[in-house]
Amino acid sequence: MIDQDVLERVLTAAVRTGAEFAEVYAEDKRSTSASLDDGRIEQVTSGRDRGAGIRVVRGETTGFAHTADLSERGLLVAATAAAAAASRGGGGVREIALDRQADHRVGSVERYPDDVPKATKVDVLRRIDDAARGAGGSIVQVSAGYGDSRKRILVANTEGVMATDEQVRAVVRMSVVASGDAGMQTGFQSMGRTTGFEMFDEFSVEDLARDAARQALTKLSARPAPSGALPVVIKHGTGGVLFHEACGHGLEADLVSKGGSVYKGKQGQLVAAPLVTLVDDGTMAGEWGAIGIDDEGHISQYNVLIEDGVLTDYMWDYLRARKEGRKQSGNGRRQSYMHLPMVRMTNTYVLNGTEEPDDIVRATDYGVYVAKLGGGSVNTASGDFVFGMTEAYLIENGEITEPLRESNLMGNGPQVLRDIDLLGNDFAMGNPGTCGKDGQGVPVGDGQPTLRVKSLTIGGTAA
Repeated sequence: MIDQDVLERVLTAAVRTGAEFAEVYAEDKRSTSASLDDGRIEQVTSGRDRGAGIRVVRGETTGFAHTADLSERGLLVAATAAAAAASRGGGGVREIALDRQADHRVGSVERYPDDVPKATKVDVLRRIDDAARGAGGSIVQVSAGYGDSRKRILVANTEGVMATDEQVRAVVRMSVVASGDAGMQTGFQSMGRTTGFEMFDEFSVEDLARDAARQALTKLSARPAPSGALPVVIKHGTGGVLFHEACGHGLEADLVSKGGSVYKGKQGQLVAAPLVTLVDDGTMAGEWGAIGIDDEGHISQYNVLIEDGVLTDYMWDYLRARKEGRKQSGNGRRQSYMHLPMVRMTNTYVLNGTEEPDDIVRATDYGVYVAKLGGGSVNTASGDFVFGMTEAYLIENGEITEPLRESNLMGNGPQVLRDIDLLGNDFAMGNPGTCGKDGQGVPVGDGQPTLRVKSLTIGGTAA
C-alpha cells in the first residue's frame, strides 16, 4: 500500500518535534453484504475503505490523525497534525529505519470471497430460507444475512517495525420465527470463519437453518422458567460469551490500570476454581478472532490469563505494556484506520476438563441446562452481569426434560469462576461475535466445554 521509503520519511516527520513514538497504520478493506427477509432479497451492497491512521506519542499525550489520502503528501499532512496534537515545541531530527518483518499469517484461504459472483452469495441466503421453512408449517418468518471482507493492513512505527497481514472473513446469520399457541418464538444461528468462501463447502448452512427453526419450534411448547438460585449446566460453545463479557474485559490492561476491573492487583492469586484455565488466543486458525498480527504490528499470541485457577497475566497493548515494563501480548486492536488501538480480546476460551458432558447433567438433581446464551451486559468494576437464555431446559433427576421460555441469567463473574465445580471434555467454540468497547467493534471468538456452575440466579416467572 505504501512504499517503505515513504513510511520512513513520514515517521521521521512525525517525531521531529520531540515525540518518543510514532506509528502508521494503513488498511485496504473490501466487503460485501446481502440480506434476505420474508423470502425476498432486500439488498446486496459492496464497499471499499482505504486509508491510514497516524499516532504520535509524547509523554502521556497521544496525538492521532487519519486520512483517506495514501500519497506521501497526504500522510505527511496527517503526521504533522498528529504531532502537533501530541507536542508543543521541542525540535531536532530523528531518522527512522524500518525492518520489514516476514508475513505471519494464521490459516489459509482457498477461495477469496471477492472472486465469487454475487449471485452465488445470494444463493446461500435462499438455501437458508428454504431449509428453515421446510422444518415445519409453524415457521412464519425467516431473516438471514451474509457478509464477507478482505482486509490488508500495514503497520510501521519508529521502533523499526514494519509488518503486514491479510484478514479474510465470511459470515452468515439467521433468525427464524415460529407461531403457535404460545405466540411467536424465535431461533437464532450463525457461522463465521477467517477463511474464504470454501467455508460453505465445509459447513452446511441448511443444517444451521434447520437448527434455528428447531429452536423456535421447541419454544412453542416451553414452560415458564423457574426463578431463584439454581445449579446451571452450560452447553459447550454457548457459554464462552459469558467468560468474554464477565471475565475477559476485566483482564484487559487498560481497564485494570484505570481501576475499572475487579481483577486489579490479583496476579498470582486464586481467582477461579482450580480446574479452570482461561486463554486468549489470536493464533487459532479459522476462528473469528484469529489474526496474524495485531493492529500495532505485534505477532498474535497464545496468552494464558488464568491457569489452574490462578490469575497469571493481563492482556496488553503497546502503551500499557510500555508504561508497566511488560511485553506486548498481541491484543492491540482497532475497528479501522480511523480509530486508535486499545486492549481487546481475540479468541477467549476455557480449556477442557475431564468430565463426560452427560455425567455432568446426571450429577445435577434439579437445575437449568442452557443450550444457548444470548446478549448481555456486565459491570467490569464489580463483575456483575445479566445474560439472556435464548434456549434452555429444565434438569430434573439428572435428566434434561422440558424446554423453558426465555429468561435472564444473573450472577457475578469472579463468583462464577469460583463456583464452576464440573468441567467437561467436549470443548467447542461458539458463534462469531463483535465486541463493543468505547464505541469500537472488532471480531472476536469464544468457547468452552460443557460445565456446571453451582449456583446462578434465574430470572424466571414460574411460581
